[in-house]
Amino acid sequence: MAKLESETSSSSSAFFSQTPSRLPDDHVFFSIFPDASLSAAGSESSAALQSLHLEIIDFVSPFTSPYIWQHEPFSLSIALSSSCVCTDTAMPHLHGKLKYGDNLEDEWFAVFLLFRISAAFPSNSIRVWDTDGEFLLIEAAFHLPRWLNPETSRNRVFIRGGELHIVPRSRLPDPSLVASLRFLVERSHESRASDSVQTALKNRISDYPDRAWRNMHRVRVRVPVSVAQVLKHEPFLISLAVEGFYDRDVDSMKHAAKMEKFLSKRREEELVLVIVKMSRAMYAQLVQQKFQAPSCYPMPSITDRDAYIEAELGMKIACGMEMMYQQRKKEGEDGKGISWSKYKDNLEKNGYFEGLLCGSKEYKRLMENAEEYYQKSSSVSRIRDIMSAPVRRIDEILALPYSEDDFKGQEVPVSDSDSWLYDGGDELNSVLQERQKEMEFYNSKKERKQKAKEKQEAGSSSESNVNNFDLGDISKSMEQFIKKVSSYKGAEVPENRDFKEVNLDVDRFMKDMESILGSQGRQEQADDDSDGTEGSSMDMDFDDLGDDSGGEESNEDEKETFMESYSGAMNVELKNSTLEKSFEHVNQHSSKQNEESSSDADFTPIDADFNLVKNLLESYSSQQGLPGPASNLLGLMGLQLPKDSNDKQ
Repeated sequence: MAKLESETSSSSSAFFSQTPSRLPDDHVFFSIFPDASLSAAGSESSAALQSLHLEIIDFVSPFTSPYIWQHEPFSLSIALSSSCVCTDTAMPHLHGKLKYGDNLEDEWFAVFLLFRISAAFPSNSIRVWDTDGEFLLIEAAFHLPRWLNPETSRNRVFIRGGELHIVPRSRLPDPSLVASLRFLVERSHESRASDSVQTALKNRISDYPDRAWRNMHRVRVRVPVSVAQVLKHEPFLISLAVEGFYDRDVDSMKHAAKMEKFLSKRREEELVLVIVKMSRAMYAQLVQQKFQAPSCYPMPSITDRDAYIEAELGMKIACGMEMMYQQRKKEGEDGKGISWSKYKDNLEKNGYFEGLLCGSKEYKRLMENAEEYYQKSSSVSRIRDIMSAPVRRIDEILALPYSEDDFKGQEVPVSDSDSWLYDGGDELNSVLQERQKEMEFYNSKKERKQKAKEKQEAGSSSESNVNNFDLGDISKSMEQFIKKVSSYKGAEVPENRDFKEVNLDVDRFMKDMESILGSQGRQEQADDDSDGTEGSSMDMDFDDLGDDSGGEESNEDEKETFMESYSGAMNVELKNSTLEKSFEHVNQHSSKQNEESSSDADFTPIDADFNLVKNLLESYSSQQGLPGPASNLLGLMGLQLPKDSNDKQ
């Protein structure tokens, strides 16, 4: 059940008056700003806050009534001044705090409630934060805009209409709280966070409230009848009992050694079997701590295993209850709660009556509204009063008649399975894997963006350099490639290579080949002119080699005659085909060309460089950006053509 409190100078105000750096590590804070507070003032604003306060009470009660909070219930109170740490203005609003301690489920259950409140009351903007700052942004860290960080998030992050809103920096570079709230009212569509941020947060709270209820653990315990009587009437006091046990010190241990309040009969006290509901965090705090029972405590025999385990857990609860009670009684908490006179003084201090004369008609109307609100809020804040000052309530309960017979003969359900306490590693690994996947997805998305940016920059750079690209480089590189002498490893690109591995005299090799080919030609001619007598080609070779006079001149003449006849034969073949038309020819308009014969004009020289570049570009264009022979060949020569943005270019 929600704790609600209407005073502004209560104990919770001490928390809200602290600076953020002094806030407790295990608390979450929240504030609700009604849109009406931006324009209304005085009594109108106070009346609207009181009405909103009670409406929120009724709204959250179905969610919180089955739940046992770790330390204190979800709380809200009215702030009519600047006593809240979230604002330095005097804007009236609702604020609250929640100590979740070691149970992080309490914090996220509170976040779930705030999202539900904002959806049910859309004319309100809600802030929630803890010592980590805007911890909602941490949950959606992989989906936030890059400019948003702890330094730039001040007065920007709100819950409104059931969704997260981030006031954009482009609209408000350094917003105040009031400016951001006005922006949310007027332009909430611009401040709505991205869908990925909404999804990340909603996935975090999607299991609530069922997850919060599943977080409850029911266990059978054997406790003194006085402890059973207190938990029967106020079952949520188990939170204070576990807190007293878990946070014990040397001084509080002295109270547990005596057990003056809850063990009046000492070892003669009879233990009764009851079922106790607590959070899983509380159960873990009790079970996983070794604690020796006080000498005055009536523990059963260890031979009865089940009864001993139930009594041991009940002993820890009883000792925690004793330490909590005695410690708070020593600190002077009388449990009187908030009196009407104190509540009225707070209203006057915060300007509720706006200087009206006591007894006037308007003054009486405001007083009646305040009395009605005080009665309603006091009835629903009973749990808060008991949790903050439990001594009086415990005394009232134990003053009623009770006995062991009240708890005998009752059917006690079996304890819930505590396998979750030992199988938590699987759940933790599952959460870590989800986070890992989220991080991998974020990194891959970031890499894709980076590659796309680099590709775009490279493309723009290539397009800008299209006109500066020298096509002559292609023909020059190809010419170097053709003239390059390859090694035994195959064709080589035009680079500086070390050819010391193969020692080959190319000139001598070519001369030897020419002499062999020339001798074979002469031998064939001699065979044709002979009268049929047999002769040895080897003999003729030796004869030719032995003849030094006129040998070289004869070879040169024969080679020239061969080339002329070969060229003529090729021209005749090409003249009767269409192959000649596939080449671009050199444009010659000199007078010498006009004097040439028509047969020579038909075979004007072709432009080898132009044809080479043209054919390579056509081949490159046909690849359509995919790998192919043209791009591979040009790449080997260290050339990279610009993007083919125009096929006709």
